[in-house]
Amino acid sequence: MYEELKRIIKESQRIVFFGGAGVSTESGVPDFRSENGLYQAQQNYGRSPEEMLSRTFFLQHTDTFFDYYKNNLIYPDVKPNKAHLALARLEQQGKLQAVVTQNIDGLHQLAGSQKVYELHGSVLKNRCMQCGRPYDISYIMESGHCKGYVPHCEHCGGIVKPEVVLYEECLDDDCLRGAAGAIAAADTLIVGGTSLVVYPAAGLIQYFQGKHLVLINKSSTPYDDKADVVIHQAIGEVLHACVEE
Repeated sequence: MYEELKRIIKESQRIVFFGGAGVSTESGVPDFRSENGLYQAQQNYGRSPEEMLSRTFFLQHTDTFFDYYKNNLIYPDVKPNKAHLALARLEQQGKLQAVVTQNIDGLHQLAGSQKVYELHGSVLKNRCMQCGRPYDISYIMESGHCKGYVPHCEHCGGIVKPEVVLYEECLDDDCLRGAAGAIAAADTLIVGGTSLVVYPAAGLIQYFQGKHLVLINKSSTPYDDKADVVIHQAIGEVLHACVEE
């Protein structure tokens, strides 16, 4: 399978990568939807991660939201892994046209990728809900301007909200259109680290009309029988082995 993927990459000129949580877990970022993530949320907060990461919960229990958010979604010391670095290399070679990611950690950009569609936003971007003033991640994590766990704008006093897409919120239209357009124009789509069950993001696969569909994921997906290449292994190792220096 590695040789076949190497051949496809060599022949392709418009590759798009679509990735999920499995790309970041190899850097040490836990998947909050995993069995362990679910257990930790129920054990420590008595609620599911999906409830605590909903817009309703954010508005009604803002202090608890930020307590959970800071302790479970922010990992400032993690580094890009072999998958991130291989994709950045493909972009530098002129083969990779875009990365479409469901992750919110900014690791693709840290690895050097330039064209990244962050479907669910980014923990690195934050904005005052009242005046729109932008803030970086360090502002969210510092406690000097926080009332409890909640960060407030130094300009107007409004709550500073992470620019991540919460449950009950819509994905950004411009980001969705850009991602769909990139996938539609691709000659090869490499899907990795995702089970393709989280919608509406997973629905973007339907826009692909190109030549080769490649799936790299430790478990099976609903699209396995439609792919040219299916590899059930760690995505970092696969891409590192298949992308030429």
